[in-house]
Amino acid sequence: MDLTLMAVHAHPDDEVLTTGGILARYADAGFRTVLVTCTNGEAGDGPGGVKPGEDGHDGEAVAEERLAELRASVAHLGIGDVELLGYRDSGMDGWDTNKDPRAFWNIPIEESTAKLAALMERYRPQVVVTYDENGGYGHPDHIQAHRIAVAATEATGIPDKLYYTAIPRTRARAMFERMRSIGIDLGFEPSPDFGTPDELITATVDVTPYVDRKIKALRAHASQSDNIWLLQLPDEAQQLVLGHEAFVRVRCQIEAPDQEDDLFAGLTEG
Repeated sequence: MDLTLMAVHAHPDDEVLTTGGILARYADAGFRTVLVTCTNGEAGDGPGGVKPGEDGHDGEAVAEERLAELRASVAHLGIGDVELLGYRDSGMDGWDTNKDPRAFWNIPIEESTAKLAALMERYRPQVVVTYDENGGYGHPDHIQAHRIAVAATEATGIPDKLYYTAIPRTRARAMFERMRSIGIDLGFEPSPDFGTPDELITATVDVTPYVDRKIKALRAHASQSDNIWLLQLPDEAQQLVLGHEAFVRVRCQIEAPDQEDDLFAGLTEG
């Protein structure tokens, strides 16, 4: 049986932090890996960190650069197939870009779901990974990516397993404490309930052998490096933060253990 992993993400660069390791790991194991990127990233930083609405920000130029960076990131991770839905980046919650009728957030859910469902029909993934219902941290495009991934899974019935990415709460606290201890300004005060309660985590995958490739993939997204705070961490802290990827399983149509260290548990022998 040909095994396929599909990751549904919102923007160029989202593929790395929470799923870069599994994409690299399963690609190396000979599984088909498919990355679906829903937007082109127009609301990302322009030259010098300029934001949408500020002088010098050209959304089309930003998207062109970010898609080029995505290709470099994909090469580092060894992802086999990349599918761009081509929607416009909605920007952070509350930005004026949210009002653009072309923004992913404003596209009728039936339309974007149909596009993703067609990709599921083509690739027939056994495992699909996306964000939770809050999009991880409330970004409109992450929430919309979640919605269409769930809807397409339900409409097609193809994936055997559906997972949400997660950052375990205890690991998040340790990470923030480590950053403070070495003098990194977070730029915000993390909520004490940031991350997913540890007891809800159903899968933790060891991707330690792929940390260096994840870091190279993060660095490939150089135009957004001001937002990629992990690159500010010393090497040993990067290894600690990036070496495991956690998930919450929300759909399972096969027999599989309650706690997993392999997203394809129950689908492979041994």
